[in-house]
Amino acid sequence: MSVLAFAEQRGGALRSSAFETLTAGRELADALGVELIAVLLGPAGLAAETGKLGSYGADRVLTGFSDAFAEYAPESYTELVAKAAQEAGAKAVLFAASAQGKDLAPRAAARLKAGLASDVTEVRVADGRVVAVRPAYAGKVFMRVGFIGEPAMLSVRPRAYKAVEAPRDARVEELAVGGDVAGRTKVRAAEGEAKERPDVAEAEIVVSGGRGLGSPDNWKLLEELADALGSGAGLGASRAVVDAGWRPHGEQVGQTGKVVAPPLYFAFGISGAIQHLAGMQTAGCIVAVNKDPEAPIFKIADYGIVGDALEVLPRLIEEIKRPRS
Repeated sequence: MSVLAFAEQRGGALRSSAFETLTAGRELADALGVELIAVLLGPAGLAAETGKLGSYGADRVLTGFSDAFAEYAPESYTELVAKAAQEAGAKAVLFAASAQGKDLAPRAAARLKAGLASDVTEVRVADGRVVAVRPAYAGKVFMRVGFIGEPAMLSVRPRAYKAVEAPRDARVEELAVGGDVAGRTKVRAAEGEAKERPDVAEAEIVVSGGRGLGSPDNWKLLEELADALGSGAGLGASRAVVDAGWRPHGEQVGQTGKVVAPPLYFAFGISGAIQHLAGMQTAGCIVAVNKDPEAPIFKIADYGIVGDALEVLPRLIEEIKRPRS
């Protein structure tokens, strides 16, 4: 019996969400009294990363290395994850609720004829059975979800768990990879904008802006604040801003964008529509700046400033940059 945690990689390197998934899996495995197995699929050069999975709690690492896995291969990933779950007698299989995880988890669940709880914020054990906690109705309520059979399939919201080291001397074993490993879907190339900052879903600090900034030209103030806060800060945006073409869709925070839960979230000129709140209200600390004292964002903010974001931002940047004695 075991708990499986899928360790996501991109570009031949483990993503930070892989360690968060392992942390959630380690807690669940300890509560169930079973071992934690990490599943790692990717190019051959990824073999050097297996030791890190043991550092974050994996008792075993099942690997499938092939150049055909350099990019996400849906059919083959599904086949190998399902095979690993069956052979290991998995009581639960965990994924990150990333773009890749949200595609892979339901595929694997369908293959295993198992129930799936997506975008969960907590996993626990009650009476020997896996229980998940997940938001519903745009984050207005949190549901406790049980599973009729096994394995319980779960995708864990990024930043819901802080990655914690729990060193193990993990055994590394190979999964049998068939001949046509790429399946029907073959990724020829992956293109995207080069990013100097972390993805908004994985950033330690998110600096977001809305229509209250008045113009896309004023985004330079958010960029300056993010720079002042350090390399862990990423940029976010409301749906209205993205729809207006001010910012790329990859920065959109909300129900139809990315769900984030950083330790610190700044909202400048964002009123707090339900769609946006659903994507960020589980952040550790929320700081909101808005001219409207009745803006919904203030109902969930830990700190709020009623004022013009364009006046507050320069002063905030100045204070953060001020040398501390």
